[in-house]
Amino acid sequence: MEINTEELIREVKRIRILTRRLLDERLSGDYHSVFKGQGIEFDEARPYQPGDDVRTIDWNVTARTGEPYIKRFSEERELTVLFMVDVSGSQSFGTNGRSKAMRAAELTALLAMTAMANNDKVGLVLFSNRVIQSIPPRKGQTAVQRLVREVLAAEETREGTDIREALRFVSATQRRKAVVFLVSDFQDSDYEKDLTAFARRHDVIACRITDPAERELPNVGIVELLDPESNQTLLVDTSSPLIRQRFAAEAEANRQRESRLFLRAGIDLLDIDTDQPYIDAVRDLFRCRALRRH
Repeated sequence: MEINTEELIREVKRIRILTRRLLDERLSGDYHSVFKGQGIEFDEARPYQPGDDVRTIDWNVTARTGEPYIKRFSEERELTVLFMVDVSGSQSFGTNGRSKAMRAAELTALLAMTAMANNDKVGLVLFSNRVIQSIPPRKGQTAVQRLVREVLAAEETREGTDIREALRFVSATQRRKAVVFLVSDFQDSDYEKDLTAFARRHDVIACRITDPAERELPNVGIVELLDPESNQTLLVDTSSPLIRQRFAAEAEANRQRESRLFLRAGIDLLDIDTDQPYIDAVRDLFRCRALRRH
């Protein structure tokens, strides 16, 4: 997605205004109730009381004071939220005045600002058929603004998609459990095993960005289609009902196959269209997670 400096500033401002408005609609509260701490951390040592679990005795403090003390733990509040954003060639596609890349940037900005409001760390990995850029998780508004700028300014790579390579990079660099938003159109293959293993360690949400024309060909006669990842072209007669039917059937089969993979791996799915508002989809995801958690 090529964008000059002036356009970038305008787009960052627009997204900041948009996300602030959406956050005012209590999205932040939904987020807070769903994404709780990923473990427990030591809080304090207190005197032992009858009925306490002897396995929690703090032997160092007990030896130092001569009185039995136990370790008290609390839920770890701080989260690490990582955005893995696909910037491959197919992300430049869009038929309603907004590309998949722009929709991915808006969604990432909204979720990142929601995480910031919850005082969580946010990080970013941009990838195509390789890792383009990595920003380690940081706290604060400056970290979020940089993340938004980098997603918006990511240049159109004209490269393919390698989800497996991106997953392996994050596995090697992100040792601590994280909430991972994987933002992609998932136009890739042979990543199933790696994604399933990755989801055992991290809380993964698949954010599938699609355009309506990828599910159903419009009837516009003979057109030349370009694959932005391979640069291959193909002449297609979209006036043929049979061709449109086969295209739609294959697209639906691919979507169902992906959905089954996410379900088996225990990964939540957030479906986002380039031509539809997405705030309700995000809120529905949070509420479904909250219901499942309780």
